[in-house]
Amino acid sequence: MPNSSDLDVLFHALANPTRRAVFERLCQGPAATSDLAAPFDIALPSFMQHLGVLEQAGLVRSRKEGRVRTFEARKVPMLAMVAWLDEQRAVWERRLDQLDDYLMDTFGGNL
Repeated sequence: MPNSSDLDVLFHALANPTRRAVFERLCQGPAATSDLAAPFDIALPSFMQHLGVLEQAGLVRSRKEGRVRTFEARKVPMLAMVAWLDEQRAVWERRLDQLDDYLMDTFGGNL
């Protein structure tokens, strides 16, 4: 189970729609910075900040070949998020089952 600060960083990185779109694009395969920035109407330095947040969260990594910086998705951090979400789903399913049992015991089939 990932610690809370790791999850905070991951959720923060994906809370922004631009960063989510970039991550989704990188899940399809590596891309150069200019290709990633092309669909967005923001200045390149601002866009690079988004990439920095994703990289700091461990969701992407970059490498530089000559003058071209290429980014690729790292899916391992997503496994931590999925594990946490699965645990939360199990907790809420148990709670809803308990509520259902309580309501059926209290009101029977009269709901």
